[in-house]
Amino acid sequence: MNALLLMLVSMAVAFLAAKKAQLGNVPGAIIGASIFGVGSFAVLKLEGVPRELWFTFILKFFSVTAYKLVAVVLVSYLIKDCHLSDSEAQWVWAAWGMFMSIATIMAGSITDAIGLRRTLLLGVSICLASRGVMVFSPGSWISLICGMIPLAIGEALCTPVLVAAARKFTSADQRSVAFSVFYAILNLGFMVGLFLRDGVMEAFPSGATILVGIDLSPQRLLLFISLGIEILTIPFIFLLRQGAEVTPEGLRITPDAPHDEGGSTLAAFRLTMQDAIRNTKRLLGILVNHPGFYRLLAFLALIGILKMVFSIMDGVLTTFVERELGPEGASRVGRFNAVNSILILILAPLAGMLTRRFSAYSMVILGGFITAFSFIFMALPPAAFASLTAGSVGEWIGRSYLGLTGVIHPYFIMIVLWQVGFSFGEALYSPRVYEYAVSIAPKGQEASYASLSAVPLLMGKLVTGVAFSGLLTRYCPAEGPRDSSTMWSIVGSLVLISPLVLLFFQRSIRVAEEGRYPFKL
Repeated sequence: MNALLLMLVSMAVAFLAAKKAQLGNVPGAIIGASIFGVGSFAVLKLEGVPRELWFTFILKFFSVTAYKLVAVVLVSYLIKDCHLSDSEAQWVWAAWGMFMSIATIMAGSITDAIGLRRTLLLGVSICLASRGVMVFSPGSWISLICGMIPLAIGEALCTPVLVAAARKFTSADQRSVAFSVFYAILNLGFMVGLFLRDGVMEAFPSGATILVGIDLSPQRLLLFISLGIEILTIPFIFLLRQGAEVTPEGLRITPDAPHDEGGSTLAAFRLTMQDAIRNTKRLLGILVNHPGFYRLLAFLALIGILKMVFSIMDGVLTTFVERELGPEGASRVGRFNAVNSILILILAPLAGMLTRRFSAYSMVILGGFITAFSFIFMALPPAAFASLTAGSVGEWIGRSYLGLTGVIHPYFIMIVLWQVGFSFGEALYSPRVYEYAVSIAPKGQEASYASLSAVPLLMGKLVTGVAFSGLLTRYCPAEGPRDSSTMWSIVGSLVLISPLVLLFFQRSIRVAEEGRYPFKL
């Protein structure tokens, strides 16, 4: 019965994506098949988990889809709707991402202090209000101050909550599979967001009119759709039972004790905020003084070098492709990046099932090496892929998937192969980073430690910004001769540092994981 229901839902979503959202038959079929595959794997491997885990997965899907729509359109929105220059937009985008990462680190202790459901409601409320400002505000400064800054805070509040929830609602032997499904759903949301972006930009190149004669640019229209998707999270937040948690003895529900202060809602809210501030300070102190804290920070800083791949996808690939392949290549960046999301939907759950007996630390090392070596596809000269491009592989990738009509440049194939290569590495290491952080967390501080998983993204943005500010100018300038192969060789060598240091200095970095042998590779 569950399989039939899941199949019907997947088919309905595929039809809506292909026909109503005008994404096309191939993206629609991919989305439908992905939902069915991830759903089937989750139902088979996570039998008996509490309902809260399924609601957590649904919340993750809606929240990351809404976030991805913002992420992929933000620079264009800043340039075209807020009238910033290219340079100003890039700086604002980078600063916004770093601010959100720092806010996410701080948000973990807030979550541990006031609880999962309250934090989610607060975060989603801020996200809805700030998206509304960005869609309807007339001026750039209003959008920046009252839109983007609160949005970063709202997104930061939602991120560690769902990671901590996946830990709370699973037992130790279910956790690897649960986090693999969790990560697959994250990428499903990213993939849907990328396809939605392409579909909206193609269907409404000049924008659209909504509500009562309100004209929106394509960028604001995408933000408006993002707002609508965020609204879908609200009912599922209320379905989470306050105080639910899976323990070695099974599911336990410990509702919060109500505050008694004359029955005043305002007084209860004030008391709750006082408790939250006091508990947040206390938990931050415990976090910093924990003996494994600085080891974890060192681990996460090294993961940040691996995570620069994602910053490259969002902040560098468009510029590189436009300079090497022109407008036709730049218009396919969404489909390039969707290759990664599609593969992670398949590989992350499979890797979680096959490697669940191995420690998260060891899988991070293995996945890191694969990620670093994937850059060989970008570092080799394009001529090395000429025969592959002219063959059936090049025809299928170039014509069937990317929809190219002219001559297929080898870089089209090289970028897809690079995406395929690092996706295998990502499937092994990236879900396990979340698991590693919460597996070593003291009881009651799961969200605080989960929030530290934002450190790699922050480090990745910083490393990418520092590295590519000079690399693009020197090796892939807008005008003049280019040597992109050398640029990608340097980047691949930089990424290789991470697994090498994790391997050779593991006794100084590694912390024992719950249910794992402390130094078993």
